[in-house]
Amino acid sequence: MTAQGGAGPGSGTSGRFAEEWALLLESGHGVAMHPDILQQLILRTAVLLHRAQAEEPFRSVFAAEAGALLVEAHFTDPAVLARAVELLQEHPVADGRGPALCGAFAAGWAAALRERTLQEQESIRLAADTARQEVEKALRASENRFRALFESAAIGIGIGDVEGNILAVNRALQEIFGARPEDLQGHRVNELMHPEDTPGVWEAYEELITGKRDFLQVDKPYYRRDGEVVWTHLTVSLIRDDDGRPQYQVAMLEDITDRHRLQERLRHQATHDPLTGLPNRSAFFERLEKLFEDPEAGARFGLCYVDLDGFKVVNDSLGHDTGDQLLAAVAGRLEAALTPLGHMVARLGGDEFVVLLESCRGEQEAVAAAKTVLGALAKPVVIGDHTLAVGASVGVLERRVATTTPGAAVRAADLTLYRAKEAGRGRWTLFDPKENARSVSRYAVSVRMPTALDRGEFFIDYQPLCSLQDGRLVAVEALVRWRHPQLGVLGPEEFIGAAEETGLIMPLGRWVMEQACGQAADWVRRFGDAAPQINVNLAVRQARSAGLTTDVDRILRSTGLDPVKLQLEITESTVVGPEDETLKALHGLVDMGVSLAVDDFGTGWSNLAYLRDLPVSGLKIAGSFVGDLHDPSKDIHLGWRIVSGLVSLAHTLGLTVTAEGVESGADAERLRLMGCDWAQGWHFGRPVRPAEIARRISQ
Repeated sequence: MTAQGGAGPGSGTSGRFAEEWALLLESGHGVAMHPDILQQLILRTAVLLHRAQAEEPFRSVFAAEAGALLVEAHFTDPAVLARAVELLQEHPVADGRGPALCGAFAAGWAAALRERTLQEQESIRLAADTARQEVEKALRASENRFRALFESAAIGIGIGDVEGNILAVNRALQEIFGARPEDLQGHRVNELMHPEDTPGVWEAYEELITGKRDFLQVDKPYYRRDGEVVWTHLTVSLIRDDDGRPQYQVAMLEDITDRHRLQERLRHQATHDPLTGLPNRSAFFERLEKLFEDPEAGARFGLCYVDLDGFKVVNDSLGHDTGDQLLAAVAGRLEAALTPLGHMVARLGGDEFVVLLESCRGEQEAVAAAKTVLGALAKPVVIGDHTLAVGASVGVLERRVATTTPGAAVRAADLTLYRAKEAGRGRWTLFDPKENARSVSRYAVSVRMPTALDRGEFFIDYQPLCSLQDGRLVAVEALVRWRHPQLGVLGPEEFIGAAEETGLIMPLGRWVMEQACGQAADWVRRFGDAAPQINVNLAVRQARSAGLTTDVDRILRSTGLDPVKLQLEITESTVVGPEDETLKALHGLVDMGVSLAVDDFGTGWSNLAYLRDLPVSGLKIAGSFVGDLHDPSKDIHLGWRIVSGLVSLAHTLGLTVTAEGVESGADAERLRLMGCDWAQGWHFGRPVRPAEIARRISQ
């Protein structure tokens, strides 16, 4: 008998899969079912599995439903699940959905089985509670009924008092622990702790026995008497007396060891490279992104991007089997050398590996890791009759978490790797921000940037600037982003330099100003005086354009924004001297009502006397000054004195001072005591979408 009209995973093997699928369910596994109903079940589940692998995008819900249908039909024997997963693996999908399909099917089966078990557990709990109430009316009869239920239950049941003492256990629980009654009764519940207990489970247990909660449910491991680990689905219920006071606790345990091991195998397959056993690309990016979720102030990390030199020659000359053995040997050496140092080693694909240094202490540690990589691969690798010399190139990146993003960091390390290869291979090369920006920009401008504006690929985030006196949101800085279709989201440091060199900065700059002023005008209409000032960066080429004042005036009129709500930020290189023609345009902007501020002050100014000639009202201290205050290799006290001096200098000239790159409350408070007026940085908020700024204004 076969499931006609159904199809399993893999179009080429659907008929054979359907036959084996039908054979699996027809074998019964202890389930009695009418042939017609069984035939419908076979057809329905086969069709669901086919839909799961055939539809775009991948629909895991169909595979999960197929697993749930088996449980509803009482196919609950773990052997059914194991054989079903084997069938799905024997008939894999062509597009690599096999692990996902198996995982979704197993998850649906497990969830349905758990729901069924929970219903049984709840029935037992209600029966136990009913038995307790009946004791008060007819103690002897109720005790007999409860004892029969307690002893014959298929799941493990234990009863304890609110002090945590185990009072009674049934036979099923003794079998789970491989113990005798005296091995458990009289002992305390907290003696059953396990190192892999879910965080917070024992705190939740304390809340239960003290009456703060009535129910606790968790997957928990235990040690059996023979030392083996058994995984259980634990449900603990609190039994109260008529006055609501906690009286007993009832624990029900289902042995899920086999299911847990299957899930762990599937999870490992999804996050590890099958050839080398190392974490794969997905696991690496998951670990990297966690570093950026809630980093401490000044947190740093490092990357070593590794690529084998001449690996293609091995594949082409000795075959892919030898190449695979070489990759496995290299992975083993890297893992043995770097994992004991606390570093993560992952395979990204092909002959590319990456080393992640969490909580990196500086460039020296990252470089030391790169040298360890090269040292681990210094000796030849023997594969069969071949002795293969293994060379590698390493791109080294070490940054503060606050200065980059996961995607940008990996791209930068990758580009640094290719600089190492261009320099002669067999070496490491340290990340150079200028070289990286130049490489990214060259590619971006030549391939995509000329038409990116027309395609709507640019967007603007807004970063808060807050008063250090009261924490009030006083301004936001417009920061342009590029949603590049190949490179992901790029920050301005990755393309603005190239845009300036090619002249594309002019239309891009006008677009940014139009968008930012339009957004600021909308906030003014919605929130009135509470709306913040909008700060827009002015590129050097824009500042030196003859049509600057005309452009700004047109934009302000078209958007309806009051000029006093606009501040343009210029760099120190905008004006080269007191006779520079650019000064006339800047004075014209100020006469119009627009304010000016010097951005990144302290990174390139050659003559501080020029500040007297610039019509600026604000000065922004470069974030590198604040960042260096957390660098243990630098004189922190001298750094604070420099910042204090810059604040005093600006105030002497009548300028408002904004500190950039402020990441902690302690830094903000010290800057406030120095007299610094405003600040921006992750402590006050990262660059966000306009809706988030609107939410902050409304608060």
